[in-house]
Amino acid sequence: MNRTRTITAGLLLAAVGPLAACGGGSDPLATPSQAGGGSTADSGTITVGSADFPEATLLGEIYAQALEKKGVSVKKQFNIGSRETYLKAITGGEVDVLPEYTGSLLNFYNKDAKVTSPDEVYAELQKALPAGLTVLDKSAAEDKNAMVVSADTASQWSLKSIEDLASHQSELTIGAPAEFKTRQQGLVGLKSVYNIVPSEFRALQSQAAVDALKNGQVKAANIFSTDPSIAANKFVVLEDPKSLFGSDNIVPLVRDQSADAVKGVLNQVSAKLDTSSLADMVKQVVVDKKDASEVAKTWVDGAGIS
Repeated sequence: MNRTRTITAGLLLAAVGPLAACGGGSDPLATPSQAGGGSTADSGTITVGSADFPEATLLGEIYAQALEKKGVSVKKQFNIGSRETYLKAITGGEVDVLPEYTGSLLNFYNKDAKVTSPDEVYAELQKALPAGLTVLDKSAAEDKNAMVVSADTASQWSLKSIEDLASHQSELTIGAPAEFKTRQQGLVGLKSVYNIVPSEFRALQSQAAVDALKNGQVKAANIFSTDPSIAANKFVVLEDPKSLFGSDNIVPLVRDQSADAVKGVLNQVSAKLDTSSLADMVKQVVVDKKDASEVAKTWVDGAGIS
């Protein structure tokens, strides 16, 4: 998934189009002057960015609207791309704040990290970040990468956990975004942690991965754990007993220069955000086709962020 984060999981493709409009259409990696007058805290405006999947855009909206309620001038730059792309934007100063995921970001910066518990992952992440970046308080909300199969495949192969796939490698086709092929929280980790090498890997994004799983074109797919397609299609999330995917709490990633301007408000957001609320909001955006900005506003107002 894209947190690996890589998977922009099922049913999400339909939401990307309308959500992308929130990003404004300018080049996310342009210089501040090219992007429309600057996006750093030095200009008095905080630029909030996001990855290119609906949950990330929704979280970006929550951060942006919470800051605006506090009187902060905010520019939105959503749907930037994969982690490799949007981290260039924040390290380059074009973006000041991004919603991130603790375990996936730690794995990006330290592929040898062995910790799995939420607090351990958060502590190691703080050590692993490059100079100029920091994370604020993590939230209880968690959305992890998951290995998902259809109910029929789970029954036919007697699957309960990822390690059960090992005896079916010759028949195993995995669908996931292209980045999954080279990441530790992907095929690399499946081999090193579970000794699993699928017979075939198919690079599939969003709805394509869900459709392929439904149609039997792939036997397993990498889908975010809060994705509404799991319940809608009665998919089975395989257990991860060796913690390949670890903990992935949502956390604001910010530039050091912007931290003082945003930490009070964004720490309030993290204190209020939980997994069930997040999953419900993602469903509203992806399944019910509600506008992400309206869903975010309802939550921010209801949470009493000020």
